[in-house]
Amino acid sequence: MVNFKRKTPEEILLSISKLHRGRLKVYIGAVSGSGKTYHMLREGQALRDQGIDVVICAVSTMRRPETAEQIGRLERVPSIHWQKDGKERKDLNLEALIERNPEVVLVDGLAHHNRDNARFPTRLEDIRFLLRRGISVITTVNVYELEDARMIAKKLTGIEVSETVPPDTLDMADEVVLIDVTPETILSRVEEGTLRGQSSEMLKRGNLEVLRELALRLVAEGVNDSLEKFREELGLVGPSGAAERILVSAQYHWNGSIYVRKGQQIARRLNGDMRVVTFVNPKKQLGNDEAALKRSIMKLVERIGAEFEELPLGSRRALPGVLVQYALNNNVTRIVLGHSKKNRWQEFWQGSIVHAMLKKTRNVDIFVVADRVEHEGERILPAQMSKPDEDADLFRRLSSQELNQKMRHIRRGRFKVYIGAAPGVGKTFTMLREGNDLLKKGIQVCVGLLETHGRKETMDQVGALEVLPRKAIDYRGTRLEEMDTDELIRRNPDVVLIDELAHTNVPGSKNKKRYEDVLEVLAAGISVIATVNVQHLESLNDSVEQLTGVRVRETVPDHILRLADEVQLIDVTPQSLQQRMKEGKIYAMEKVHQALNNFFKTGNLIALRELALREIADDVDERLEAWERSGSLRGPWRRKEVIYVCVGSMQNAERLIRRGFRIAYRLKAVWYVTYVRVEHATQPSELAQRLEVLKKLTERLGGIFEIRHSRKTKEVADVLVRQATEHGATQMIVGQTKASFWKGLWQGSILKKLLRSARHMDVLVVADYDPM
Repeated sequence: MVNFKRKTPEEILLSISKLHRGRLKVYIGAVSGSGKTYHMLREGQALRDQGIDVVICAVSTMRRPETAEQIGRLERVPSIHWQKDGKERKDLNLEALIERNPEVVLVDGLAHHNRDNARFPTRLEDIRFLLRRGISVITTVNVYELEDARMIAKKLTGIEVSETVPPDTLDMADEVVLIDVTPETILSRVEEGTLRGQSSEMLKRGNLEVLRELALRLVAEGVNDSLEKFREELGLVGPSGAAERILVSAQYHWNGSIYVRKGQQIARRLNGDMRVVTFVNPKKQLGNDEAALKRSIMKLVERIGAEFEELPLGSRRALPGVLVQYALNNNVTRIVLGHSKKNRWQEFWQGSIVHAMLKKTRNVDIFVVADRVEHEGERILPAQMSKPDEDADLFRRLSSQELNQKMRHIRRGRFKVYIGAAPGVGKTFTMLREGNDLLKKGIQVCVGLLETHGRKETMDQVGALEVLPRKAIDYRGTRLEEMDTDELIRRNPDVVLIDELAHTNVPGSKNKKRYEDVLEVLAAGISVIATVNVQHLESLNDSVEQLTGVRVRETVPDHILRLADEVQLIDVTPQSLQQRMKEGKIYAMEKVHQALNNFFKTGNLIALRELALREIADDVDERLEAWERSGSLRGPWRRKEVIYVCVGSMQNAERLIRRGFRIAYRLKAVWYVTYVRVEHATQPSELAQRLEVLKKLTERLGGIFEIRHSRKTKEVADVLVRQATEHGATQMIVGQTKASFWKGLWQGSILKKLLRSARHMDVLVVADYDPM
């Protein structure tokens, strides 16, 4: 879509000034030693090979052999050396750089502070000076060197740094690329002696995880900002689906703070932004009690870091429309409010805020907070649970089942997964490079399955690695090839490299899916390094379709990713990925135009990148919580939750099941999926097959699928609430109903009945996806 709005004089001047300004690219990592300088130098070599004039200045390899190798034939402009506290420091030689006038300068340490008599006090100002002179800069920074991240890092890890850059530094960059690395890799580099100079506090495993998650989330926020700006330029309204934004509707009432707290819990678990709105009659003055409650709510909102807004409202009947429109204008994904206290007839005659909102919402979920105070006298926010007696647990005798499970885990090979936002980001390239590094260390490595898609750069990385021959399979008169799992296990290497985890094998293969082959290889004691794209995760299937308009057919269960000992993100900006596409480095040239206008559209790539960053950040956080670390960015989840998903046989059932899984996983909850079969009702012939599909999806994601029976359609809601209560459900998940007004009036709306009968539990009404 083309934006025909006339540019202002200021916008025209800004565009002209950008033509003369150099380009800034920043590589960001969790800690020193994550590979930022390595990647920066490698990119410099690639630019030089393309005929671009590149030099390096004030680059420190820290005597790391792999990094030093990347300097290659790059020209070095001598830096200015000086001493501080007995350590050598390097400043940029601005005069020499201006005289040399290259197209690109590679420089380390964005947060570096210069010597006292330097032209500028910091390297950031040096870089700004070079950019104004038309010289592009590629540089590096650690996440804890960003001023807005420094305080969080200090609070969670105790690590303090003296040299930082302002919070808006990354905003001035044209590209920001995260170099993700697992704590295992960092600690391995320390053990090998290739990483020196790090403090013992920095190298604590928990601290490495916290800093890694902080980097992932910080870059994800920046990507989200660019996605919203991009959608705004296209005239798109409403949430993109890549990030969560929670809106709490709370009046100046005693339960207002309960809704705010509940919204805070949801926002923290979903890693979303949060805002709170209240509606007031501008013609009516607040009473003393209301004024006191207003002060209390505003203080609470400020303390938890949310946004607050007071909106004028003349009529109560206008509230649903105003609230929904406000949600759409602010890209809200979930509205949080309280249950109605009206009975069925009061709702019919006077109307219901929730029911009216359900008629108006598009792509926005509605979360109705349980009325536990009235029903159970229970607090919404439970007290902190006491820690189990770990010492006593050490002396408990293991059962035979537990012994077998632990022995299987000990025998199992190590599992590492490289994940990316889209094809072509460099997952296979990096996997092969690591395989060659392991080979040089005397570890027996082979390639079990490689998909290069004709990419020369990827083929060149095979190097000395042995590629195992594929197994030929005859299928409908055609000879096809798959990984030879049996031969691989017979060869018994230390490590095997396997591409594309989500691949579906040819019918007649030993296993249906490639990830099942991987599980077999791991069980044989062979370590596996594999690759997958974020859009292939089963629970993200609906989100990816909402973001891109493409339904991904090949998926891998989320628990496969959780099974991995290491999950590492390969991050690439949309601009770089599209450039690789145009150069024919991803697909054949005849497919480039179609790809750039479909899956590889800018908006899709921005959204998928954010999705990948957030998914890996969540994975890091889950592992932190698994170690019972209190320093998790999202905070601990103390309450025992049970999730209850209600499904019909319609197409949105899979969407509800996937949503149930993602919520249950984040809350460490048991979860159920229930379908109610109405007796004596006409059942479609394909129903049994449809229910089997839903059951398999539920069980693949780790849930429990149930079929219950009801005598009449009018009793379906009663059956669901009764079963949910028996299971001790704390949250019920349902979909929006599409029943007509007259059908709902005659048979009764199941959703309305559920909302009335399940007021003792939270109810999440999942919106149907409606492309806008």
